[in-house]
Amino acid sequence: MKTKNIQHLLVATSLSLLLFACSKNNSNSSSTPSNSDLQTQSTDQTEITAETDAAFNDVNTAMTSQATVSGASEGSSLRYGVTVDGGNQDTVKSYICDAVVTIDTVDNPRTITINYNGANCSLTRTRTGKVVISFAKGVTWRTQGAVVTVTFDSLKITRLSNGKTLTLNGTHTYTNVTGGSLASLSASNAGPIIHTVTSNNMSITFDNGAQRSWNIARQRSFTYSSGLVMTETGMQTQNGVSGISEWGTNRFGNAFTMQIVNGLVISQSCFFQLTTGQVALTNVAGTTDITFGLDANGNSTGCPVSPATYYFKLVWTGNGGKTYTTIQAY
Repeated sequence: MKTKNIQHLLVATSLSLLLFACSKNNSNSSSTPSNSDLQTQSTDQTEITAETDAAFNDVNTAMTSQATVSGASEGSSLRYGVTVDGGNQDTVKSYICDAVVTIDTVDNPRTITINYNGANCSLTRTRTGKVVISFAKGVTWRTQGAVVTVTFDSLKITRLSNGKTLTLNGTHTYTNVTGGSLASLSASNAGPIIHTVTSNNMSITFDNGAQRSWNIARQRSFTYSSGLVMTETGMQTQNGVSGISEWGTNRFGNAFTMQIVNGLVISQSCFFQLTTGQVALTNVAGTTDITFGLDANGNSTGCPVSPATYYFKLVWTGNGGKTYTTIQAY
């Protein structure tokens, strides 16, 4: 499975979640301040989830494209020492459109550094700062149980639509639980290949200067069925609630949890769309439930005839009993 397919996968997830946030904000402008706060947190949540997913997609790209790191026969050759990916004509081709990648195979731990250059290749946002992948000498990513450390270092995302920013810092543990390479998935090798992402110290600086700490515990299961299928679930349990993928403190200082109630499934055979899944965002103001993979009447559906005909149903329930429901295309 090619890395660019993972990029399409994550973009599909991100767009659907961002549409949900925008629809809610635009449809409920008369809500009370606490409801408005919940809406703002929903937007924060979706953008941070999308951007951390995108960064780990780049981590996969950087590791998979280097045979010395991935332990695979596929991938670009790597000269020993320090090389730069995408920096000069005599180096290997860059596979990340807005970054230069530096690879150090001398020092221990080994490092791969993704340096974002602010290019507008996504047409929606720019990124600066860097992501550093660190791993001990001898570790190869396709080995079962392989672990690398992924550090966000002043990773700043600027949305082009309004100029607002998010800045991410902190370390993550990235584990190839089952082993194997995503490039090897096929009809004869359906998987699964399971990766996990955990972090307990990710710092987020919002556009208003507020700085908060978030935690992540996600599992991604990759299989093959007429193309790539990715299922994302949460791994944390709190107060008897399982499937939590993110938790911490929002920009208003309120505790929150993000639960994946039913696994988020994205299928290559369905135009890399989010085909099914349900999430619940809970904080002091109430709970937002969103269900994906529906038709215009809110019923579950199969693959659409075009990439634009899936719908989600959003139900927000405030602690005071106020509710809001909408069905929108994504």
